[in-house]
Amino acid sequence: MNESDLNRIKEKISPPGSLLIKGPGALKGTVRVSGSKNAVLPILAATLITDKKCTIRNVPDLTDISIMVELLKILGKKVAREGTVLYIEKEEDTPGVAPYELVRMLRASILVMGALAAGRNSFRVAMPGGCLIGERPIDIHLKGLKKMGAEIKVSGGFVELDASGLKGSVITLDFPSVGATENLAIAACGTTDKTVLENIAVEPEIEELFSFLKSLGAKVKHRGSSVSIKGRSRYGGADFTVMDDRIQAGTYVIAGAVQGSDVRVEFSSPETLDALVEKLIECGCFVDTGSDYIHIRTPERLKSTDIRTSPYPGFPTDLQAPFTALMSCADGVSVVNETVFENRFLHCGELKRMGADIEIKKDFAVVQGVEKLTGAPVAAKDLRGGASLVIAGLLAQGVTRIIETDHIWRGYEDITGNFKKLGAEIWTE
Repeated sequence: MNESDLNRIKEKISPPGSLLIKGPGALKGTVRVSGSKNAVLPILAATLITDKKCTIRNVPDLTDISIMVELLKILGKKVAREGTVLYIEKEEDTPGVAPYELVRMLRASILVMGALAAGRNSFRVAMPGGCLIGERPIDIHLKGLKKMGAEIKVSGGFVELDASGLKGSVITLDFPSVGATENLAIAACGTTDKTVLENIAVEPEIEELFSFLKSLGAKVKHRGSSVSIKGRSRYGGADFTVMDDRIQAGTYVIAGAVQGSDVRVEFSSPETLDALVEKLIECGCFVDTGSDYIHIRTPERLKSTDIRTSPYPGFPTDLQAPFTALMSCADGVSVVNETVFENRFLHCGELKRMGADIEIKKDFAVVQGVEKLTGAPVAAKDLRGGASLVIAGLLAQGVTRIIETDHIWRGYEDITGNFKKLGAEIWTE
C-alpha cells in the first residue's frame, strides 16, 4: 500500500473532533439501533470465499466497516454502498497480502486470514499486535489452521501461510475465542472434508456468521459449543440481512438507567441482553422486554450491584465500561470483575477525573457510588471506554469534553444524533 492510498483512507475515515455533553441529563424517548458491527465484519471477510455477488443489508456506517471494505478492495473485491446496503463482487485477482497499515487500524481485519486459507492460497497477513484493552494473541487461530494442514511461518511482523494442503480436522479451541471461532469456521469452508470445532464461542454474532456461510452453500451444523462444517469447491452468492447491534443497544439501555430517564430501545434481539437486564432489575430499574424492544425506567436512585464479565451468555465484556460508569453514582459499593481482557479498566482513570470513587485491584474494580460526578476533560482510551464517558457525561454536573473520539466512531453510528433524539445535550466540536 502506497502513502497516497493510505492518506486517502485516513481522510475518508477521519472522525469529528471532541464530543461534548452537558449534564445531568435524563433521557426520554425511543431510539432504533443500527446493524451489528461485530456480525458484519466476519461476514465481510467471508465474502472472499466466493466469486459471486453478495448483497449485505443493515450495514452500519462506521470507521471499522470502512477499513474492512478498503481491505476487501485490496484483496480483489469491488464494493459499492447504497445507504445501509453493501454490494460486493469479484473485480480482479490480486496478491494475497493484508498490509500492516490496515491491519493496525482494525484488529478484526485478521479475519481475512481464514477466508484466504479457504481459497487454498499462499498469502501474507500482518500480525495485528496488541491493543490497549489487552494483547489478544492469535495463537489459537494459528494452532487451528496448522491442525487443518496449513503451513505457517511468522516472519518480519507477518504471518506467511500456505493453505494448499488444507483438509478437514477436529479442533478443540483452548479458549472460546470469538475471533478464532470465526476464522477457523471460514477456513473450514475451503475443504470438502468435514471440520469439527469444539469449545467454540457462542455469541449471537457467531450464529449470524454460520447463517451467512450456509446461505453461500456451506453445510453447517451447530449445536451448543460445537459446530461441524463441510465446504464445497465453489460457492454461490447471497442476499443477507445482518442482525442489529446488541452492544450498541445495551449501551443505550444503560444510558436509559440514568436517573429520571424513560427510554425504549428498539432492536432485533432483546433476548441477547438478558444478563444486562437482570442486573438493571437488581439495581431497581423497571424493565419491560418485548420481541423487538427493551423499555427501561429508573427509580429515584439506583442501588449498586456486582457484575462479572464472561463469554456469552454471561455479562458482556463490551458493556462492562458503560455499566461501571452507571455504578459510579449508584447507592452503595459495586464490585466489577473483568475476566475476559486483562487491561479493560482504562476508563476508570478518566471516570475518577470526574469525581468517581474507584479502586482497581488486578481484575477487579471496586466502585463506591458518589452523589454526583462533575464534568471534566477526559480521553476515550478505547471504544467501550469512550461509551462509558458518554454515560458519565449524562450523570455529571456541567460539561464533559471527550477527546480521542475516533474510538467511539468505530462502534456507534450517529451517536450524537441518537442521544439528541433522547433529549441529551450533546454535540461535536
